[in-house]
Amino acid sequence: MGLNLNDKKAVVAEVSAKVATAQTIVVAEYRGIQVAHLTQLRAKARAQGVYLRVLKNTLARRAVEGTQFASLADSMTGPLIYSISDDAVAAAKVIADFAKTNDKLVITAGNYAGKQLDKAAVAALASIPSREVLISQLLGVMLAPVSGFARGLAALAAKKSEGAPAAEVAAEEAPAAA
Repeated sequence: MGLNLNDKKAVVAEVSAKVATAQTIVVAEYRGIQVAHLTQLRAKARAQGVYLRVLKNTLARRAVEGTQFASLADSMTGPLIYSISDDAVAAAKVIADFAKTNDKLVITAGNYAGKQLDKAAVAALASIPSREVLISQLLGVMLAPVSGFARGLAALAAKKSEGAPAAEVAAEEAPAAA
């Protein structure tokens, strides 16, 4: 059943609001994928904070019109699913990971911060660790010298405490022998 004009305006407004805050949009053709698999994809996308939607291409073109993602309009042909995220890599990662297990999902294009991406560039973007992983890696690197110093001090204290009982025993035996 088709949408009436008010419904179409509502869809365009909803997608435009998502696009306004997005960093990345990935477009993939989903022809031939079973509904159960699409449901799994939607669940994974929701868990990652990715807005995933099947849209009429004309409505999607209107939603990206006048934005940094306007160059995607040329790639909007065929049955497409749109993955939109505020995180730079989340949209690409969700689609690329699902495409690895389901060959019927074909990545057609993407756009990151106004730059048009082809299939290989989307795959490269998806291979980048997420923001949380990068932050934890950075903190690990920053804490390494401090934790190493703390381990060194603990080892030094342990070594001194091991030597202290032997010295105390020797000191106690010396007065008793005299």
